[in-house]
Amino acid sequence: MPGLSEQQGPLVKSTIIATVVQLIMVIAGHSMPAVANNFAVGGTTISALAGVLFAFMARGSTAGTAAGGGVIAGGLSALIGILVSHFMGDVPASTIAIGTGASAVAGVIGALIGKMASRSPAI
Repeated sequence: MPGLSEQQGPLVKSTIIATVVQLIMVIAGHSMPAVANNFAVGGTTISALAGVLFAFMARGSTAGTAAGGGVIAGGLSALIGILVSHFMGDVPASTIAIGTGASAVAGVIGALIGKMASRSPAI
């Protein structure tokens, strides 16, 4: 049974990809109010997709490992994006905890959906 330590490559890759996308959103939102008005939905969606991405890249992982990867990839990428946004003056400090928590949950949900979607059909 593969553990999270065997899934470090997919975890690092999915976290980096999601972090880059989060940062693109945050930087765009700094000067574009239409983007900034959608930080919550956009950020949690990116985190859910980070979970899906992890699950697809970590084929053969258990549901628990997928969820663990999703919570890390989704939560960490959001935390970095939210911190950058906070230091740019675009979101209050309370968003750090609330947004990171919501994004971590979204990462788990995305990973579990990705796990189910990536299963091979029974023969």
